Amino acid sequence: MILVTGGAGFIGGNYAIRHFKNNSEALLIVDKFTYAANLETIKIVISDSRNLLIRGDIGDSELITEILKQYKPFAIVNFAAESHVDRSIHGPKDFIQTNIVGTFNLLESVRDYYDGLTGIARDCFRFLHVSTDEVYGSLEESSPAFLETNSYEPNSPYAASKAASDHLVRAWFHTYGLPVLTTNCSNNYGPYQFPEKLIPLVIHNALNGKPLPMYGDGLQVRDWLYVEDHANALLTVIMNGKVGRTYNIGGENEATNLDLVKKICTLLDELLPQEKPYAEQIIFVPDRPGHDQRYAIDPSRIRNELGWRPSVTLDEGLRKTVLWYLENKDWWQALQSREGAGSRLGSIK
Repeated sequence: MILVTGGAGFIGGNYAIRHFKNNSEALLIVDKFTYAANLETIKIVISDSRNLLIRGDIGDSELITEILKQYKPFAIVNFAAESHVDRSIHGPKDFIQTNIVGTFNLLESVRDYYDGLTGIARDCFRFLHVSTDEVYGSLEESSPAFLETNSYEPNSPYAASKAASDHLVRAWFHTYGLPVLTTNCSNNYGPYQFPEKLIPLVIHNALNGKPLPMYGDGLQVRDWLYVEDHANALLTVIMNGKVGRTYNIGGENEATNLDLVKKICTLLDELLPQEKPYAEQIIFVPDRPGHDQRYAIDPSRIRNELGWRPSVTLDEGLRKTVLWYLENKDWWQALQSREGAGSRLGSIK
């Protein structure tokens, strides 16, 4: 059995679906069910009697300890995190509590569990910590993409909290010998993403005749990674990654925020035309505090060592994503009343 924390969220849910469809191991999903989690995302997974779902917090040491003792997973994939930059700016406390304190408590529970393992169970055990490229800070336009050796220079409370969690994971490997792996990914997009994030929010606002606000000049650059590609990369890392290693996972699809939004508008013009082009709904608003100018990931390590590379181009992935949201309106319309959804273009992450 594999334990997946935060498995009812966007990336965790897509990973759970991908793993369920392609592997025989049972999944135990633990999720706190904050605003961004959704049972509908993983209904195909939890409909199978082999898989289990438990509502719980990674910071609840007693619960995690009991889960580990009872179900004895051979691997843990940790997605559990607060992840929205705007929310971290307006309320950093939750990010410190979940991303730093929660990760610490989880590591301590896992360390105690690992210390009790013997033989093959101990040799095979892995703890995969899923992180973000935002820990590296911002790149200049002409700078090379982030490598795993780049220094950490986080610029938002969210990025700082994830950087701290990465350091904790590294320390538990070097100090206690916990067999960890860390991944730092670029911007994910695709099905089941909560509509406060850029791409689903653009689709939502465009279809409802609302403005499409762009921070600053809209020329901030992001590297976009289709979420199913990310899930495949994580499956590769958990099975074949070198213990103690960090692997950067990127889509090799850089685009400015403005160009990205225009691409979505063009797709909507084709798939669901209206009287005026959707791009006419774009407006420019004051920039966000501490807004990083550019992120880009160099995935050469995971490509050269493990043979993974992204398979979906940005144009292909955007078409798939827009079609999914058009065909699954019931999924995202049910989320409209949730706090923060559809209010504005928030973090790009």
